Amino acid sequence: MDVRRFADELLAALAAQGVFERMSLQTEGPIASGRAYLRSQEDQFLRVYFNETTGTIAFALISNQQRIWGVDYDNRRGWHLHPVENPADHVAIEPPSIAEIVLLLNEVLSGKDKLGS
Repeated sequence: MDVRRFADELLAALAAQGVFERMSLQTEGPIASGRAYLRSQEDQFLRVYFNETTGTIAFALISNQQRIWGVDYDNRRGWHLHPVENPADHVAIEPPSIAEIVLLLNEVLSGKDKLGS
């Protein structure tokens, strides 16, 4: 996946959920990073990071400056989840698409999260 495809898939998935009021996404060479801000949640946002060269992907739901949930991929741990119950944990998962990650996030936001239990 390249930066453009990541950005396109991310923006489409976030728009489809309708829970975000704005998105800030910066790209520089092989890297994209940004934040998606939730409606009426000033202290909560989704932080995203993608590095085309390394394949690293990180999605972190931040509340009060702390990660409370996330899905990541890196070359050391592979795909893993940081569950709501214990965001410091690394729970191995099957590779999800960007749209699937955003759907998982929506489940967390709606209180229907069953992951990591």
